[in-house]
Amino acid sequence: MTIAVTGATGFLGRHVVAELERRSISPILICLPSKDLPAAFARHTIVEMDLKAIPAQLSPLLNQTDTLIHLAWGGLPNYQSLHHFEDELPAHYQFLKALIGAGFKNVVVAGTCFEYGMQSGPLSEGMDARPTNPYGFAKDALRRQLEYLQQVQPFKLSWARIFYLYGEGQSENSLLPQLRRAVERGDRLFKMSGGEQLRDYLPVADVVSALVELAANQCDNGVVNICSGKPTSVRKLVEGWIKENDWQMELQLGYYPYPEYEPMAFWGKRDKLDRCLTR
Repeated sequence: MTIAVTGATGFLGRHVVAELERRSISPILICLPSKDLPAAFARHTIVEMDLKAIPAQLSPLLNQTDTLIHLAWGGLPNYQSLHHFEDELPAHYQFLKALIGAGFKNVVVAGTCFEYGMQSGPLSEGMDARPTNPYGFAKDALRRQLEYLQQVQPFKLSWARIFYLYGEGQSENSLLPQLRRAVERGDRLFKMSGGEQLRDYLPVADVVSALVELAANQCDNGVVNICSGKPTSVRKLVEGWIKENDWQMELQLGYYPYPEYEPMAFWGKRDKLDRCLTR
């Protein structure tokens, strides 16, 4: 089996490529022409393409597969930028439409839990999307566009609503890298919010395993939460990292206010994910 991947140089993308290698699945990496690629990517098929300037004739190398894992998206982590629906949304729709028109029949797209907006408690795929930031709005709009496209040009779509993930290579502004830097500096206290907000966290290895499985199953799954299904407080998460690594660090709780753009408690329901993974 061969699977094409966009966004392969990003945090999530590099782990997806590693998971494909682990499963002996050949990846075709769709990358920007000017992008510096990891040396390890040289052993894979590379298709240089700007998603915002699609060539009239797609690379014949893409004829080797009909399956895509679409992770690329620009402008992050600025979730409030209008860029998401002014630039990213139309470009990604036209790109995906072009690949589907060229013969891709199985598409897995990375969505976001921000599509649920400010809804609290356990979030299921059957709930209405109510995004409250431009990023979540653009992602949800792309999903709707692809569902309309399915009505005139059938293909299988898995829309992976990814909750909170962590692991090696993530943004330096994320919680775990910040904690590691504090440890490396020898800080005695780690400044954070009150830590009582409940979120849904998954290690990146679990996320990429689910994404690759959805692609390999080649089913029309629709929206699927990629989540643990378990609410965990930010405080408990951080305390777990400290204990696991035997770090000498105390928490300065309440230093930062709780974010206003998220509810205090939300997590995903993973019943549908579990059904998809057992097919």
